[in-house]
Amino acid sequence: MVEHVSRQVSPQVTTPTALEFRDVGLTYDVSGSPMPVIENVSFKISQSYFVSVVGPSGCGKTSLLRMISGLNPVKQGTVYFHGEPINKPLQSVGIAFQNPVLLPWRNTINNVLLPLEIVPAHKKKLKSQKARYIASAQELLSTVGLKDFQTYYPWQLSGGMKQRASLCRALIHNPEILLLDEPFGALDAFTREEMWEMLQRLWVRSQCTSVLVTHDLREAIFLSDTVYVMGQRPSQIVYTLKVDLPRPRTLDMCFTPEFQRMYSELRQYIQRN
Repeated sequence: MVEHVSRQVSPQVTTPTALEFRDVGLTYDVSGSPMPVIENVSFKISQSYFVSVVGPSGCGKTSLLRMISGLNPVKQGTVYFHGEPINKPLQSVGIAFQNPVLLPWRNTINNVLLPLEIVPAHKKKLKSQKARYIASAQELLSTVGLKDFQTYYPWQLSGGMKQRASLCRALIHNPEILLLDEPFGALDAFTREEMWEMLQRLWVRSQCTSVLVTHDLREAIFLSDTVYVMGQRPSQIVYTLKVDLPRPRTLDMCFTPEFQRMYSELRQYIQRN
């Protein structure tokens, strides 16, 4: 049963649905016995919206991301992308993980350009349009404050710099979907907050449909249009929070009564489960 937070919001133009989970379940085989992880998960994500999924460890949050990417075939229920079932890996997806996994033998800009050598739609054009792609990479790096670090190698970058480069790499091929799996989990608190503002700038620039998995409730509220809470295993969506804070958001908003109220709602509901 999904609870919705009711708020008075200004009328908005209806946007098309980009992603839809319909009665999705997931069961693992553990020593010959079935272990249900997710049960009857159903929700929709509008195009160009930013959504976060929070919940206890082991409740299947990352599995939802893998289902969207097409890397984990859905055996119970269906995940749709623009109305079509996802039954194979999607090409129009950018992914950033907690570990940025930059190739140590490539400098920053060449790490960012890597997806263009892999995604078929760009791979065939890379040679003839390399100057344009390099300019796009430089623009992204400038947006995240890495303009002067294009020729640096991963070992020369701080953890925050590596994660910024990883996000640029996830967006260089203009994906329709951006999947974020605890991308700032390994960073210190101050760097994390800087990264929230940086990711917001990237999202506003790209307008891609984004799904973030995080354990940080403040992070989820700051970045999202909607936050979904998953319960204990076997997990369902047990709570839905609509975040009506204006954009662009600032770190000062984290100290406002409205932000604190939403934080308390999420925290109490997670503890209840």
